[in-house]
Amino acid sequence: MIAQILAVTIFVVMFALIVSEKIERQWVSLGCGALMMIVVFGICMHDGRAIWDTCNLAEMTGSHFWYVKDAAEEASSGVNWATILFIAGMMIMVEGMGKSGFFRWLCLRIAKAVKYKAVPILLSFMIISFVLAMFIDSITVILFLAAVTVELAQLLKFSPVPVILAEVFCANLGGSATMCGDPPNIIIGTSLGYSFGDFITNTGVIAVMALAAVILYFYFCFRNELVQEADPGDAASYPEPSSAIHSKRAFFTSCVIFAIAVVLLVTHAMTGLTVATIGVGIAILTLITAGKDALELIKKVDYKTLLFFIGLFVVVGGLERTGILELIASLIEKISGNNAKLMIAIILWISAIASAFVDNIPFAATMIPVINSLSAATGMDLSILAWTLAVGTDIGGSATPIGASANVVGISIASQNGHMIGWGKYCKYLAPATLIVLVISLIEIYIRYF
Repeated sequence: MIAQILAVTIFVVMFALIVSEKIERQWVSLGCGALMMIVVFGICMHDGRAIWDTCNLAEMTGSHFWYVKDAAEEASSGVNWATILFIAGMMIMVEGMGKSGFFRWLCLRIAKAVKYKAVPILLSFMIISFVLAMFIDSITVILFLAAVTVELAQLLKFSPVPVILAEVFCANLGGSATMCGDPPNIIIGTSLGYSFGDFITNTGVIAVMALAAVILYFYFCFRNELVQEADPGDAASYPEPSSAIHSKRAFFTSCVIFAIAVVLLVTHAMTGLTVATIGVGIAILTLITAGKDALELIKKVDYKTLLFFIGLFVVVGGLERTGILELIASLIEKISGNNAKLMIAIILWISAIASAFVDNIPFAATMIPVINSLSAATGMDLSILAWTLAVGTDIGGSATPIGASANVVGISIASQNGHMIGWGKYCKYLAPATLIVLVISLIEIYIRYF
């Protein structure tokens, strides 16, 4: 009982400190993870085995960590090193693509294709934000898209705010479509043994159908504002897409590596290569082709995020081993009364509401053992619960400026260029869009799985 109380206390303190943003989140999660192992596992439970199992270091020494015949064998508990290595590998690949000018070239190419007209730029950038976020971290997508949007807005004399808001939402929506699109999905996939194909045929279908509604929504919200403000200006002043490419060799190489990564992810359930193997392999390939710039790419990896994940997995492991997550699962089961549709609705809306105000990464990691317990107790198909959790956490984060990292990045870039986006303006447009997508998602889940 004491161990459970302390585990919950540590978890709540961690969440509170992360939300307060007074201490960098990686130090918060690592500190709370250390407390969980020392105080809960060591002092209260006297369980050295729990410490070793939660650290999960032995996992990387097994052949199944790098190659499996069945994707379900990838399932993991404790610190999920497959997630850590995969994200690190993708970070290195993305840095290489950014350095080659790929993202800026792509944005300028699309803008030129639509003849630099504001409304077509809005629609096309929404789609490209969605597509890129399916394979690349949404933070990186917004970082480049928002910067180019501001540049085009200055040339065409329209406010970049509507376009940036739409891009942010579509990046989060696109991230929900695949296993590698959003960190919560990576955690869900590697923890429960689901493949890229599993996600694309389930959450991917939901996301694509929701995208059509979202495009119409933002079109009617912003078309008048953009048409009234936009000024075509002097076509000669528009930057050429080719100006973004500093080295044709580096550009071509980054495109090839990106294509290889996509192929490996799509086929990993068939090839048996785990996401850890793919992440490490892509990173090595990127560093080899980078040559003298390899060290620079390694330095740009977001180590703070990786450390945050490690501490987070330890804290969630403490909740799991003390039985707290089973209690939460029992509570949801009791409230739903074994009504499968009600259970799905509860998970979707709790996930969405929680993710709108707190980081969706720790919430998703916390809920994975909960849905595992629910599935075991009720006989409910675990995959349906997993897709519901993924959609709820990924989409719910779009509702507020602090719900997802991509939101913060987009707002920051806009403000740096003199375009302030407050809570009022953000929520006025993106909260209804979030509600629309959640309702569509719930209906699709009911129709497809029940």
